[in-house]
Amino acid sequence: MPGAQPTITFDANLPISAAVDEIRDLIEKHQVVVVAGETGSGKTTQLPKIALLAGRQRIGHTQPRRLAARTVADRIAHEMGVELGSTVGYQVRFTRKATKQTKVKLMTDGILLAEISHDRDLRAYDTIIIDEAHERSLNIDFLLGYLKQLLPRRPDLKVIITSATIDTARFSEHFGDAPIVEVSGRTYPVEVVYEPLDDPNDLVDGITRAVTQLHALAEGDILVFCSGEREIRDAAEAINGLKLRNTEVLPLFARLSAAEQDRVFRPHSGMRVVLATNVAETSLTVPGIRYVVDPGFARISRYSARTKVQRLPIEPISQASANQRAGRCGRLGPGIAIRLYSEEDFEARPEFTEPEILRTNLASVILQMADARLGAIEDFPFVEPPDRSQVRDGLRLLKELGSLADPRDGENEGQRLTRTGRLLAKLPVDPRLGRMLVEAGRRGCAWDVLPVVAALAIPDVRERPTEKQAEADALHRRFWSETGAANAARGEAHGERDASDIAAIWRLWDYLRHQRNELSGNAFRRMCRDEYLNFLRIREWQDLVSQLREIIGELDLDTTASNADADTRRARARQPRQASNHTPNWDAVHAAILSGLLSHVGLRDERSTQPKTQQRRGRRPMAEYLGARGARFAIQPGSAAAKAEPPLVMAVELVETSRLWARTVAPITAEQVEAVGGHLVTRQYSEPRWSVKGGQCVADERVLLLGVPIVAGRTVSYGRIDPVVAREVFIQSALVEGQWHTRHHFFQRNERTRAEAEDLSERTRRRDILVDDRAIFAFYDERVPPEIVSVAHFDRWWRGKRREDETYLDLVLDDLVDADQVDVEAFPEVWTVGPTDLPVSYLFEPGAHRDGVSIDIDVTVLNQVDPAPLTWQVPGLRDELATELIRSLPKAVRTRFVPAPDWARRALSWLDDHPEQAPKAFTDALGAALTALSGDPLDASLFNESVLPDHLTVRYVITDGRRELGAGKDFESLRKQFAPRLNKRLNAAASGVAHAGATRWEFGAIPATTEVDRDPTPLVGYPALVDQGDTVGVRVANTPARATRSQALGLRRLVTLVAPDPTRSVFAHLSNTDKIALAASPYANLNALLADARLKATGDLIASHRIDPDTVRDEASFRTVVDTVRPDAADRMQAITRSAAKTLGRWAEVRAELARRPDSDTKADIEAQLDNLVFAGFISATPEPHFTRLERYLHAVDVRLKGWTGNPAREAQNLDVITELEDAYAAAIDRYDVGELPPAAAEVGWLLEEMRVSLFAQSLGTSQPVSAKRVRSAIAHL
Repeated sequence: MPGAQPTITFDANLPISAAVDEIRDLIEKHQVVVVAGETGSGKTTQLPKIALLAGRQRIGHTQPRRLAARTVADRIAHEMGVELGSTVGYQVRFTRKATKQTKVKLMTDGILLAEISHDRDLRAYDTIIIDEAHERSLNIDFLLGYLKQLLPRRPDLKVIITSATIDTARFSEHFGDAPIVEVSGRTYPVEVVYEPLDDPNDLVDGITRAVTQLHALAEGDILVFCSGEREIRDAAEAINGLKLRNTEVLPLFARLSAAEQDRVFRPHSGMRVVLATNVAETSLTVPGIRYVVDPGFARISRYSARTKVQRLPIEPISQASANQRAGRCGRLGPGIAIRLYSEEDFEARPEFTEPEILRTNLASVILQMADARLGAIEDFPFVEPPDRSQVRDGLRLLKELGSLADPRDGENEGQRLTRTGRLLAKLPVDPRLGRMLVEAGRRGCAWDVLPVVAALAIPDVRERPTEKQAEADALHRRFWSETGAANAARGEAHGERDASDIAAIWRLWDYLRHQRNELSGNAFRRMCRDEYLNFLRIREWQDLVSQLREIIGELDLDTTASNADADTRRARARQPRQASNHTPNWDAVHAAILSGLLSHVGLRDERSTQPKTQQRRGRRPMAEYLGARGARFAIQPGSAAAKAEPPLVMAVELVETSRLWARTVAPITAEQVEAVGGHLVTRQYSEPRWSVKGGQCVADERVLLLGVPIVAGRTVSYGRIDPVVAREVFIQSALVEGQWHTRHHFFQRNERTRAEAEDLSERTRRRDILVDDRAIFAFYDERVPPEIVSVAHFDRWWRGKRREDETYLDLVLDDLVDADQVDVEAFPEVWTVGPTDLPVSYLFEPGAHRDGVSIDIDVTVLNQVDPAPLTWQVPGLRDELATELIRSLPKAVRTRFVPAPDWARRALSWLDDHPEQAPKAFTDALGAALTALSGDPLDASLFNESVLPDHLTVRYVITDGRRELGAGKDFESLRKQFAPRLNKRLNAAASGVAHAGATRWEFGAIPATTEVDRDPTPLVGYPALVDQGDTVGVRVANTPARATRSQALGLRRLVTLVAPDPTRSVFAHLSNTDKIALAASPYANLNALLADARLKATGDLIASHRIDPDTVRDEASFRTVVDTVRPDAADRMQAITRSAAKTLGRWAEVRAELARRPDSDTKADIEAQLDNLVFAGFISATPEPHFTRLERYLHAVDVRLKGWTGNPAREAQNLDVITELEDAYAAAIDRYDVGELPPAAAEVGWLLEEMRVSLFAQSLGTSQPVSAKRVRSAIAHL
């Protein structure tokens, strides 16, 4: 109808027609008019015509939905008889069908909001109609607030607000008590019946009961309101189970395919039960409804200020919503509404549903307000101001997206948007989605991200019919993998998933694009239907992609990626159609998507456990993710990422139903999060520490994005975080503490100087002479420039500085030690013992086993060291040693030497004047000094060295070159332990001297010592004859004492072998009594005993003639010895044999008596004593005069046996005494090898035998004075 003149008429059947004049009059007289009326009253289509009738020429008419804007415009144009797009037009997102001559422009409220940015006073209009204001969407509330600000500046502007009869007074009040016109709808009476449930969990049972009741009336269809798809399915199953005659059950919810939704509006026969969500409350009018069943619940979108996610909880509906539901059954005739809750419950509910602005994120509104420079949202005149927490969340989201400038950057109120924010304000999509496009442009992947963003902006094109869910899911899963998408058209199996729903969306887009090119229009429709894809939504998707592509081009977003590589730029140049084998750069795509979802990042919680219900049912554990600000969510099972459970994910949606679910999920990396969300991450650092390997101060960095630990513990340089602290750590750790592997000469010199100072402190056992680390720190702090924070910095600076002054950083000893307080020579580094220099080291670490003085003794000189001088300690500790030894004396003695330090100094002074004491052990010398000074004898054995502090006892370290073989404080035990090693070396080194198997002198001249050159100390040995039983050899002993003992025994054996044997003559002169006694001996036979007696005779004769065995070193001197002992050999052997007969006779008697006694401690003690006195070889082993005393010792045993039972108490007492002494003696000689017992130690053993005589047979008398005290003293000297 081109050129047709508009005709304004009003349908008399519409309720609003009766109020045309009233409304026209109010428009002319008032700036704002509120028109209230139910659906069907005609207010939407007739109000623009009334405004025209009132003389208005530029009318802007907003609708909440695009479909309504198009259909209403078409309806008004038809009624006025004009072509759509001329006098009457419309504009929705990306579509404009209006001209400058258009008088009535229908548009979505979002379009009018967008126009404010370039037409702040809305001069394009003289009248604004805000339709369906009762819905209180974000856009509606924003427009109402803006219009309130605008009206004073535009007195010519008229505003008409339409609403259902819900809370119209609030709109009137908002605009200064604007007049309200009530327009009644075409409704019939509705009977409301309250049937509360006995059990709130029996909702489905309540629905079926209500449906059964209403079905019996059989006068129309039934509309049942449910809270969600699952409830609809449960109710449908239950109602179908009733098998109601001639009844069809239909679901109605937003996710149904268009075909399934259309079934509700088609004509039908019989009764129909429609199960719907609250989409049927106001958005859709379901025809034929006479009855309503209202459970009283709905799933309402609500923003959680705590979790920062949009939730869909099931909540009780408001009174207004309940009345809206009830009103659905009063359109055709009287209706019945059954409410499954009580009237009291209804009365207690809120009157109205909360406006969207009070339960949603305000980011989009704030963004538009900032772009339009309308000031702070807190000051904006909303109908109902949003909660401050929601405002903060909106601001937080925009800051998260990088849209708002930091006030600290000097931005004023009208310039709060960043460049990114200004771009987002121009993009007609959610700010999160717009941010993805902006980032995609910067990363050179805008054309790959574009279809994904468009898909996220519309309802999902993938459908899941209730009865075909498994089949639909299988078809949709093809796009979870690259190969699956490629094989989709061929029907082949898909490959391994990549766990990205984002990639799946892109592959679906790519698949549809190829299919659209390959198939005809009808074939493409059939393909969509067969593969459960919504054709109309696909068309919407394609249109949105095209429209966004145009806007991206206008904003030049695709050229902002300055860092895009050549391949990316070429791929972008081929847009919008990629090559058939094009594969997006998924890292870039995911990073771009991530830019809009930074608060939807989640980290898999490795500690999360499987719920018990899943365990019982054998289900696979479901991973839980830690999200922003403490939220916890799981990946929705239908996601490509659900089974893969990537460590780090982003989610397009976080929706709370039965739990918090992540929908449309993709894996990401920590690197991507840091790169994209750098402005949001917080970094926490551990205590800084020094890294020797890195040569710098480092710390463990923990990176958190809104509370999500993206990086758990990464080592980073601390120099860029806190240079001052990093420098302090560098100086302290590298320069002061020496934790630095460097070849700088100053550093090595300083290490040597510091080691010298430390050694001095260890030696003197005084920490107070060392300056503390603070002084050394100050030394370096004063010299090292402030910008030096690491080894690398230092090396660059020192490279130049050392050319000026190489000693600039050199420490000297005076910088480290107060040297005036120390007598260095009192703590020598070398201790000279005889010809040997022994290294001395010191450690000051009380409680440590190495604390005190350690003397290194090479194993090769172990035989040359006399330990006695070493017991004197180093001069610096000798005073303390003497003091502590005096304090160790028994109290009765100690009181004579008080105060101990004074007596110690006097004693040391006395010893300085008596150098003859120097060879003694220090305890013996100190005892002599105190005896001389006090005039009272002091037995050195009274000093208790076991209570001395550890550092006062010298520690001996046996070494082999630089290797430590062993250490301890008992010199003789160490000598015993390492004697075999030394002997082996000696014999190997002196193999030319050693000899074996000789029965005559065939050794030539035997040297007294033998030396083998060895660095640093020569290896010295002492050759000597050795008794090998039937023969004699030469071996190298490791000490002179051992050589002396070996030489004596070897000489005795060799003289016995060479001299004439007098055994036959001796035996012939023995009495029968002697022969009988000798026959009962521990020897193998009589010949063995006589041979042992002959050996002893030779030894006794050598000793009686005062022959020193050490002087017998050649054959001539040996012959002299043979000639000397030969004349007296028979007589001496005769005497020894007769003495042995007496001893063995007594021994036999005692053994016989002992055998008759019961087992007891006394019997065991006597048996041990007999074994020590008489044994095979005892004749030659027992020296004089003890050999002749053996019979007396055995006699004493006999006396003890006879008096044992007479006085058991005294026997027990004496046994305790002798046992204690025997144990002490055994412990003292344990350090010596068998046969190596020194003569002094052996004499203590014979002293014990005299002690036994004194205790058990005192009447026999002893050969010398003896007491337990004397024996203990003798043992102590060992």
